Amino acid sequence: MPVTTQTRTLNLSAGLMSATVALILVLAKLWALRETGALSVAASLADSSLDLMVSLGGLAAIIYAARPPDDDHAFGHSSAEDLAALGQSLFILASAGVIAWAAVARLLAGPPGPIMAEGRGIAVMMLSIALTLVLVLWQRRVVRATGNRVVRADQLHYMGDLIPNLGAILSLGASAWLGLGQIDNVVALGAAAMLAAGALRIGKGAWDALMDRAADPEMLAGIEALVADWPGVHGFHDLKTRTAGSVVFVNLHIELDGAQTLYEAHGIGAGLRHAILKAYPNADVIIHKDPV
Repeated sequence: MPVTTQTRTLNLSAGLMSATVALILVLAKLWALRETGALSVAASLADSSLDLMVSLGGLAAIIYAARPPDDDHAFGHSSAEDLAALGQSLFILASAGVIAWAAVARLLAGPPGPIMAEGRGIAVMMLSIALTLVLVLWQRRVVRATGNRVVRADQLHYMGDLIPNLGAILSLGASAWLGLGQIDNVVALGAAAMLAAGALRIGKGAWDALMDRAADPEMLAGIEALVADWPGVHGFHDLKTRTAGSVVFVNLHIELDGAQTLYEAHGIGAGLRHAILKAYPNADVIIHKDPV
């Protein structure tokens, strides 16, 4: 199905807005870290820096993956999304390790130093939450209109980012009002664990796609059910799928009455292909026709 100009514009707007919000938050949290010296703010800054990378990667993927197939890339360019995601996941893991090491070192070093200017840090975290909510609402609207999987993944990622921001507010508040400076290190450890878990999840998905992993079992079962009940199809075999970025490539052999005309056989195959695409818009379907 061709991508309309409106769909392209909406997807690009979501990507640009995501990168812009991430850049604003990185600059604001750099200032907050200088003012407060709080490790939880550093963790949130690292998370926003990673958000900026992910957003820029997502924007590049939206632009590049939308390119049509060419002589050198007969199946399109959607694997660029997986390459970007794999690199991002490795960087996220490294950042999580640095944050965790700093938090443990502070815990073992004895009583923590004072956290300064907690009110300013809290204000920046509140700004972060407000901008993130606005971004998520716009991304949700774009996903409803276009179904773009890159935007959907970015939306889920930013929804998860609300937790580290709330944790930083908790840490700064506990330091300001209760004098519990060690909570800063505990929150930083929790944020590092969340970053690592997210990185592993992103990396596994990208690795599976680059290794041509099959589509999820639910999609396979749905395609099999469609083919089995399609009029004129007497059987099927060699159903093969692989994932590249947000596209699932489907190859399928269907068994037809060999005595019917080519026109009739083509009509059966074309109808089945359109039915699969309607059920799974992110699919790229090739159907081979064999006589029973």
